[in-house]
Order: sequence, then structure tokens, then C-alpha cells
Amino acid sequence: MKKAIEDYLHSLESNTRKHLIVEGSSAYIKDPVFGIVRNRVSAEYLKTIIRLYGEQERDIIEKIVSFLLLRQNPNGSWNEIHPNYNQESALVTSFVGEALLLSLPYLQGELKERAQQALIKARDFVLSSEIEPGYFLKSKLYTADYLNVDATCGAFLAQYYKVFGDKEALEGAKRAAKRVCNFQEKDGSFPYTVNRGSEKYHLKVPCIHYQGVTLYYLSKIQETINEKWLRNCIIKGTQWLSDVQRHDERFEWSRSGLMFAYYLTGAYAFALASFAYASKWEENYLDNAEKIITVLEENTPNITLRWEKGRWGDFPKDVLTSLRSAWIGEYSIAHKLFRFGYAIYRQIARRRFSKEVQNDWVFNIITKLLGIRTSTIEPSRNFPDMFMTSEILDCLSYSLPLFKGELK
Repeated sequence: MKKAIEDYLHSLESNTRKHLIVEGSSAYIKDPVFGIVRNRVSAEYLKTIIRLYGEQERDIIEKIVSFLLLRQNPNGSWNEIHPNYNQESALVTSFVGEALLLSLPYLQGELKERAQQALIKARDFVLSSEIEPGYFLKSKLYTADYLNVDATCGAFLAQYYKVFGDKEALEGAKRAAKRVCNFQEKDGSFPYTVNRGSEKYHLKVPCIHYQGVTLYYLSKIQETINEKWLRNCIIKGTQWLSDVQRHDERFEWSRSGLMFAYYLTGAYAFALASFAYASKWEENYLDNAEKIITVLEENTPNITLRWEKGRWGDFPKDVLTSLRSAWIGEYSIAHKLFRFGYAIYRQIARRRFSKEVQNDWVFNIITKLLGIRTSTIEPSRNFPDMFMTSEILDCLSYSLPLFKGELK
């Protein structure tokens, strides 16, 4: 299994590198579909090449670091750059902060000093975004308490503590982990949000994709604080992921109630990382992890597809899957019907393919009429997605050392 993951990871990195732009002393990844340059994507690619190649890629490491330093805002944040918006974000600041922490051993002189100063400012910004104990504000636009955001901010603070010994950062990481675990459901799932914030409708529903995201970042906090209560929370959450994984390697998406994260391919990478980490305590989770790499390979023609592909022959069965998903959560019948329509739209889109994004005007009109903001990309066809690709690179490169050798 480790060899299969290594081969897939190196192939995906090589295809991603084709979109690396080098301009003088800076380098960054440019999205081939949307033509934008996301701070998060470049940061996750940076983490990947550090873990895979280290010293032999010092030149590119320095260039990506230089680029990221130029993009930091005066208040210490980095922007979340998206086709629909561009604004400062504690979430993206945490992603970039983690990448800079990893890069420090490969930096020298003035560049290293600049990176250290940027990290201090990033740490201050993330801590200043904590509006309740362990509740970190994602951004001014998205104000609900997203548990994956709390875990991600906590992970950056935990890693900051490991490098700089900052106890205030450590306490912030512990508060984040405690909040996430306190809101864990009895079945082990994490609700996407625990309050409504600026969302028109609450999103207190389980989500396969964000279950893996939350566990992934909780594991990074656990690596620092090593608490029994957090270990138990992680194992319980991982068991929920195991329960929604079918015998054919794929997820049972009828158990996932967050429509805009429906069938995202990144869900498999976050789950693999979660299973690999939990196997430290429960070795049987390696069986779950082993199943996942095949699904990722099937959905990676070069860089990874946005959504897990589907077959038209399975469409009638998937209509029932979508109906079950739409009925998760306490919503009015009218909104459940909208959720069902949203899910069917996704079922159709993931079965069609285009190298260009084609937004559906009917979908856009309906969401505007209902006053619903779509925070993700909702084209009518599946497409090669650099955003999913960078997440997968990050997860697999982090998880690789957890596999000591072949499972079978």
C-alpha cells in the first residue's frame, strides 16, 4: 500500500508542477481552470515538496515562501482567494502559517527572518480571531462556528508552539480541540456548524468530507498535546468514517448532509489521513485506508477531478441516495426539496466532464431567489480541480510516514 500511495503522490505532484509559475525570486501555482492564484493552494504545494524532497528542492521552497510573504496583509492574515470572493481569513492564515513553519529549516538569512516575523503576525491574527473559547472566526463573510475551522486554527497554533515554545498558542490549540470534541455527536460525527452565524440556514449536519478534514487537523493538535480525551474523540470520529465506507471502497453519501461538499474527491484523501493516524491505536483502520487509493487513482486523469465520478447506469440508485441526504437535518419541507434538487444537480454534474467551468444559469437563479450563498464552485460539469488536488497532496504527503511498509 505504501508503494501505491508513493507512486500516486509523485505522479500527482509532477502533474501539479506543470502549473507552477516561476517569476524571478517568486513561485506559485496558478489554477488552470479559473486562472486565479490561491494562497492556500501554493501553501499546500509547498508543504508537499518539503515532505517529499526537502533539501533538494530548496530553490523552489525559497521562491514559494517569497511569494507567500509578499501576499501577507499588514494585520498578519492571508486572504482566502476564491472565484466568488477574496478576503482575509483565519483559516487560510493557518494553512499558510503551517507551510511557513515547515519551511524554516530550509531558509537562511533575511528570508528566514522575514518568515519568522510573518509567523509571529500570523499567530497574533489567528488568536485575535477567537471570539469564544475555541471558536475561531473563519472570515467576515462567513461567521458561523465551523468546527473544521476551529481544528485548523488549533493545528497551526499547536505547531507554532512546537517551533517557538509559545504557551499562549498552546492554550489556544487546546481550546480549539476541546470545543470541537465537546460538539461531537454521540455517533462520532461532527456537525459542520454548531450555530448559524451569517448562514441563512443552519448547517448542523454530518458531512463525510468535513469529518475527515476535522479529524486531520485534530490529529495535528494531538501530536503536540497528547491528551487521552482528544485521542478518544479522534477514534470515535474515525469509527464514524469507517461506518460510512462501503465494501466497494466508496463512501455511502446518503449519510452526508452537506450539499456543497457532496462527493468531493478530497474526502477520500482526508479519510485516508484520518485512518492512517488512528491506526496508531487501532490497526484495523489500515484496512480502510488501503481501499482509498484506488478511488483516488480512478478520479485523477492528471490533476484530480472536483467530484467523484459516477456512472449513468447508477443514476436511479443515486437519486434515492440524494433523497436520503436531503432529508438529513431539521429543515422545512420546502428547504429539504431544495436540498434534494441541489443533490440531483450534483449527481448529474459529476457524471459529465469538461476542462472548462460551465456554470448552470438555472441553479444560479434559484439560489439567488432563495437568498442562498454558494461558497463553493457549482458548475454543471466535472472538471480537473487544483483546489482538490492541493488538498490531496497535503494529506497524502503528511500521512506517508505513518505507513511502515506494505499492508499485505
